[in-house]
Amino acid sequence: MLVVRELMFGPKRFSDLRASLPGISANVLTQRLEGLEAASILIRRKLPSPASAWVYELSEWGRELEPVFQALGRWAARSPSHDPSRPFGAASLLLSFRTMLDADLAREFDATIGFQLGNEYFVGRLHEGQFDVSRNDAGKCDFTMSGEARAIAAVVYGGVTLEEGEASLGIVITGDRALAKRFVSLFPLPAPAPKLAG
Repeated sequence: MLVVRELMFGPKRFSDLRASLPGISANVLTQRLEGLEAASILIRRKLPSPASAWVYELSEWGRELEPVFQALGRWAARSPSHDPSRPFGAASLLLSFRTMLDADLAREFDATIGFQLGNEYFVGRLHEGQFDVSRNDAGKCDFTMSGEARAIAAVVYGGVTLEEGEASLGIVITGDRALAKRFVSLFPLPAPAPKLAG
């Protein structure tokens, strides 16, 4: 289901999918994509000129898997051994934001946010407690967070301050810094499940 997660925010070319899934061979990725297409979870289509590249994207039915990923994410975040500093990809980070957003904290928050995560760019719109994200590089943003997904996760979930993330983790904030500081406080992790003695 890693392939599905990578397509959650819009279409991707085969080469981009492979780059975002380190360790997967071209043959295995091809087999997974063919299986998901045969199951009607994703579709393959050709972009119009001048791009004329083939891309994979989730079908409408495939996009219905997001609540499943969110339920699994909330459950995994309660693991007594949960470690938010482990490797984290762009799609995982943004899906975690959609999962962990505290709607009450975010109710008065209204912003458009850019995310430059490696060579991928996303735009998020946070409005009335809802966070919509798309793979996009267009439009004006109130602020942009640039850096590795893992570094941004350390600030949002791992107790690293935004200033520490900028100083030592390579995070760059452009635009409204005060809004960025508020944004990273909107995603509290749930209390961990009790660790059983044994």
